Amino acid sequence: MSRAESPSTKHRYGVAMVAEEFGLARSTDYAGQERAERRCDPPRKRGPHTKYGDSELVARIRKVLSESDFIGEGHRKVWAKLRFQGVRTSKARVLRLMRENGLLAPSRAQRALGPRSHDGTITTAQPNLMWGTDLTATVTTAEGTAAVFVAVDHCNSECVGIHAAAAATRLEALEPIRQGVREYFGGYDHQVALGLKLRHDHGSQYISDHLQDEIHFLGIESSPAFVRAPEGNGVAERFIRTLKEQLLWVKSFRTIEELRLALHEFRRTYNERWLVERHGHRTPAQIRRRLAGAKEAA
Repeated sequence: MSRAESPSTKHRYGVAMVAEEFGLARSTDYAGQERAERRCDPPRKRGPHTKYGDSELVARIRKVLSESDFIGEGHRKVWAKLRFQGVRTSKARVLRLMRENGLLAPSRAQRALGPRSHDGTITTAQPNLMWGTDLTATVTTAEGTAAVFVAVDHCNSECVGIHAAAAATRLEALEPIRQGVREYFGGYDHQVALGLKLRHDHGSQYISDHLQDEIHFLGIESSPAFVRAPEGNGVAERFIRTLKEQLLWVKSFRTIEELRLALHEFRRTYNERWLVERHGHRTPAQIRRRLAGAKEAA
């Protein structure tokens, strides 16, 4: 303002005189000059700046994805693995870079859901309080369709049992539960699994007298999900989705026995290396050991 020339007198007047004439504070003029100077600088991201540029961070993201035991991991798990390696950045930046470089896994289209019969949470604070069980199907090249049965802990999302069979019968549906009871309750006997609930849907295998009588013999309480509310059995459903995306949809198997062995190998890899976000990106095995140690200390 003080550098402008009056069009009538052809003279320049100082800031103090002009500000007094217009009834303005001189600080208003100085602030305007400062804003004008700032507009000349390129915009910069606010907050602390990481020492890794975008290109270097993308290279590290690609390395994390290539070294992973799983396919199509999302930006949250990539971010967690970068933190484990000492690379400090934000989830939003990892998401942006993965999106810009085509590194995000394809996602399923969302569908509109009606009113929910199930509300609240189905997870537990400790392992071996509730297991979820369910089944899916796949195809082998030599022996045709195979049924895949799973049992998953609702606390740490750990796969406690897994099985493949030619027929989806009530007898085969019990096998993952038997595996889990033997491993986590130290044997297979009357009332050995007291305190455990079994979440399942209303499939004929799970509501059969044979399965219900056997879990009652073991001391397991039946906990059926609401009808037409699959989220009530969401822990087992989510594990089956992971199983499909990481194994059943990406590999082929000649026989059911080959499939069964691959399922048990996947179970070991999943329990030791899959990251569970709601437990601070720990693996199911790490969560079980941590909770067991805390329980002993208490």
